[in-house]
Parts: sequence; structure tokens; C-alpha cells
Amino acid sequence: MKKINFQDKSAEKIYHSYIRRIDRTLSVLPKSDKIDLLMEYNSHIYEGLQSYGHKSEVERLLQITQNLGDPEVFLKPLVAERKLIQATKTFNPKHIFQAIFLNIGNGFVYSLFALLYLCLFSFLFLIITKILYGTQVGLYINDGKFVALGILDVGPGDIEVLGSWFIPVLLISMVLLYLLITFLLKAMKRK
Repeated sequence: MKKINFQDKSAEKIYHSYIRRIDRTLSVLPKSDKIDLLMEYNSHIYEGLQSYGHKSEVERLLQITQNLGDPEVFLKPLVAERKLIQATKTFNPKHIFQAIFLNIGNGFVYSLFALLYLCLFSFLFLIITKILYGTQVGLYINDGKFVALGILDVGPGDIEVLGSWFIPVLLISMVLLYLLITFLLKAMKRK
């Protein structure tokens, strides 16, 4: 991206500060998206400087940045959308988690996704604890009623129903839950 040259040093400082804020806000995006958006906003600033010709550089730049607003605010939905697109293309858990986090403010649906991801990580935690603590971790019933899925001080009548199938069942559940989350995110992107 070609930086804009200014005669006024104050205008130059304002410009560089604003571009740094945009850059910081876009930092979670892939490099190509980040560069495209930086160039787009840089171009917008340049064109704005040309249209406010009768004012000083500082006044023109301040008018443009004020019209655009705070990058942390106006770029948030755009970054969230781009991150969602990246997550659905890559199936990378890190990108999916970032997309969910960035989109959590978009309503109940994304809160549900966050809850599903919490379940996913809880299953992983239970698998690790099952390996470490054996019989104290599992799916327990007592008198035909559900007692716990997790760590339990086993009491009289508590029966662990999955036994050696606990880890395979949770692994399969994790894979299915992960695929469900990813495909739901992809479906949400199409809307």
C-alpha cells in the first residue's frame, strides 16, 4: 500500500495513527484481506483529501476520519464477516473460534455456537481426565436415572454405563459436533 504524503507534519501523524488503528483492527484477518482493506480505506482517505480542497490538510483529514469513525467500531462487522468466511473455507478450529468470538455480538445464534464449542472442549477435557483418573470419570446412572457425565465421587448405586466405550463415544461425539458447528457456520454465511 502506498502511503499518502502530507506537507503538514500534524496531518501526517494523524494519518499514520489512523492507519495503524485500522491495521491493528484487521490483524486477525489473512494478509490478503488485510492488505485489500487497508488499500481500500487508504484510497478513501486519499479521495476525501481531494474533495475537501479548500481546507488545511489537518482539517480535511480530521473531517474524513470523523466521517469514517473509529476503525475499532466500523470495521468490527466487516472483520467478523471476513473471519467467518475464512473459518468456513479452512475448517481450522482457531479460525472458527475467532469467527464465533467476533460474531458473538450478532445475536443468540452465535452464542449457541459458543456454547457448542464449550461442549466440544469439555468432551476433550473429559477424555483426558478419563485417561488420568479412570473409574471416577464417565457417564453415571443410579437407579435408572442420569447422575452425571464427568468426574464423580462414585457413591453406592452409581454405575458407569459406557466403561471402555467412554473415550470412543466422546471422540465420535466431538467429530460430529465439530462438523455440525462448521456446517451451521457455513449455512449462516449463505444467508
